[in-house]
Amino acid sequence: MDATHEVFNQPAPLTGYNLFETNRPLLGALKFNAPQLHTAALSHLGAALGSAEMQAHARLANIHTPVLHTHDRFGRRIDEVEFHPSYHALMSTAVGAGLHGAAWAATGPSPHVHRAAGFMLFTELEPSILCPISMTYAVAPALRGNAAIQADWGPKLSSLWYDPTFQPWSDKPGVTMGMGMTEKQGGSDVRANTTRAVRVGSDAWGERYAITGHKWFFSAPMCDAFLVLAQAPAGLSCFFLPRVLDDGSRNAIEIQRLKDKLGNKANASSEVEFHGATAWLVGEEGRGIPQILEMGTMTRLDCALGTAGLMRQALSLALNHTAQRDAFGKPLIDQPLMKNVLADLALESEAATALAIRLARAFDRQDDEHERLMARLLTPVAKFWICKRGSLFAQEAMECLGGNGYVEEGGEGVMARVYREMPLNSIWEGAGNIMALDLLRGMRKGDAVAAIAQELAPARGTDAALDRLADALPARIEAMATETEARRLAQDVALAVQGALLAQTAPGEVTSAFCASRLGGDWGHVFGTLGRAVDFDAIISRAQPH
Repeated sequence: MDATHEVFNQPAPLTGYNLFETNRPLLGALKFNAPQLHTAALSHLGAALGSAEMQAHARLANIHTPVLHTHDRFGRRIDEVEFHPSYHALMSTAVGAGLHGAAWAATGPSPHVHRAAGFMLFTELEPSILCPISMTYAVAPALRGNAAIQADWGPKLSSLWYDPTFQPWSDKPGVTMGMGMTEKQGGSDVRANTTRAVRVGSDAWGERYAITGHKWFFSAPMCDAFLVLAQAPAGLSCFFLPRVLDDGSRNAIEIQRLKDKLGNKANASSEVEFHGATAWLVGEEGRGIPQILEMGTMTRLDCALGTAGLMRQALSLALNHTAQRDAFGKPLIDQPLMKNVLADLALESEAATALAIRLARAFDRQDDEHERLMARLLTPVAKFWICKRGSLFAQEAMECLGGNGYVEEGGEGVMARVYREMPLNSIWEGAGNIMALDLLRGMRKGDAVAAIAQELAPARGTDAALDRLADALPARIEAMATETEARRLAQDVALAVQGALLAQTAPGEVTSAFCASRLGGDWGHVFGTLGRAVDFDAIISRAQPH
């Protein structure tokens, strides 16, 4: 048969590039928040994550999803999840880069900012395997509530070795941890939990309990141990529950099923039941809520970081496509309306990066009163706003690719994976209303008005719209007596801090366009509605992944 056509005007995939060195907004945020940071390891990681080999692992881990085996061939209960080898390759890379608990043991400058940057970069490649990585990061400091467990497990939680084998912790060079909090009847309202804990003795790890009940969302059930909430005689309490006991026997954790999710496909989220599972008390009985809030703060940081990373990936895919795809006589990226869309997305992505890295800085400086309060205030703010913007962002970026972006196949099929992943971070660890309420609680922990004013002060005089918002926030914070407008307050605090950060880290054309659109009203209700005065070419050039 004669050939009916030749293939042309199809963009080459975005591969073989350094995710770190080409991310100018991230480089600027790091220079501002951690000027002494050594970035050689981040550059090495960025090169690895942009390689065709690692991109293939990400694709395969999402195609060949986890498989639950409740029983072996002889009918014995085993409760094991089988993963594709690419999942383990990704996990090994993430652990080797110290994206889990290593920051708590690091001695170099700004370990939490360093880890945050690496976490964002890895999210661009494959976000769903980062669930156990994030949980390990979050629970590591909570183990200080049980000094004996901390002494045994702490070094292995910060180890750069990934070991997925099913054996006692003492026989492994490195371990990971998960969490089990939510139950089917309560969700975010963990006070409604019915799982119960009965004291059965004590040993070298302290008070030992038998846990009976269920968890409705139990992500990464192949972790080596979990922190779980259960009702003890004194109230809701936190417990350390290993997957394998010291004698090599399996703890009484039964995996009922794996969740069939919209996205997050490479990660095994499960429902489990505990049948007298052995666990040890962490902290005091009845103090489970404060401990889970502390852990939630760390995972919420990762939600903001993860969404900012996904935004960067979606933007990079859109820029890569439009630079190579011709339509109506010239490249899409040169079409005026497409320029408006791409520049608008670039502004949103850079603002998200600036806020997420600023939040990470607060965790490196917990000996500073201002930074402690900013961590308390900005965590729900960043989690709320960045994650809320994510799904809209991904949809617009997908539209830049047209039908190619909606197809799961090939290099541009990554966009469909990004789109399916975006809603998760907004839901996980507290949806929007929970974040808005958490902001209100945080404002009672210190002088929120003074803290926000101090944060915005360096940018005063940069932009009139930013100054107006900064002037209005104190009265709004002080007058916030009800919950009804808490979402709007979270939004406006986020926008004000983003504007102030861009004023200190980004070129003038970025700052002025952001403030004019987000703060000054020169903007529509969708992306791509920036005003005519914007320097579109400069903003797009700064965002390019090449």
